[in-house]
Amino acid sequence: MRRGQAGVTLIEVMVAVTLLSLLSLGMVLAIQIGLAAYSRTVSKLMDNRRVAGAQRIAQQELEGLIPAFVLCGANNGNIGTKAILFQGSGNGLWMVSGFSLEAGWRGQPRILQLFTGAGDGGTRLLVNEYPYTGASGAAQYCADTIIVPGMVTRLARMIPAGAGGKTFVLADKLAYCRFSYYTPAAMANDPPTWQSNWAAKGWPLAVRIEMAPAEAGPSTLHPITVTAPLHIRRDPDKDYTDGR
Repeated sequence: MRRGQAGVTLIEVMVAVTLLSLLSLGMVLAIQIGLAAYSRTVSKLMDNRRVAGAQRIAQQELEGLIPAFVLCGANNGNIGTKAILFQGSGNGLWMVSGFSLEAGWRGQPRILQLFTGAGDGGTRLLVNEYPYTGASGAAQYCADTIIVPGMVTRLARMIPAGAGGKTFVLADKLAYCRFSYYTPAAMANDPPTWQSNWAAKGWPLAVRIEMAPAEAGPSTLHPITVTAPLHIRRDPDKDYTDGR
């Protein structure tokens, strides 16, 4: 090599290529770690939005309760037996609401079937929606009626709840999901109480859905208890001019 001539040796080239490879590998690993953290963050945000949205939907569906009736057994010319279209138990309820998943607060009233079911990793809160076309049209969902002391109009006993192709999952992976109903006391001076089954005159003062996650995490939004007050002060034994 001539004196003063610039150049690099093979060893210097190998060292430079090795350093560049290590730098590229570090950048790739950093990008992968950042994308994985971003994906986990987006997933948790979506889960939190799903939980908050489901609780808001359940609240609005319950608060949209409409005091409706069903003519149980009305088919093939039979008039049927008038009954209140509201059934409440510890694992679900039937009711008519002005709020639906499909149309929100717009559109026609819907018969809602809120109930619990088994799912992967725990219990699920499910909902079915059916158009409410009147007391006669709702007869297809009524199995029988129940006599309530002190009330002429009966309570409807609806068909068993079941999941289908149009069933919507409101909450998933729950440790438990329980329904209760704020029931007026039988005695005039006694306060209302929460009952696991509805068997009183008219409609409850409020409905509560208690939920808890099967696996609690510190960075996720957990399903909480939903309590919806119901401002229905209608006597089911009196006839009103709205026709329901």
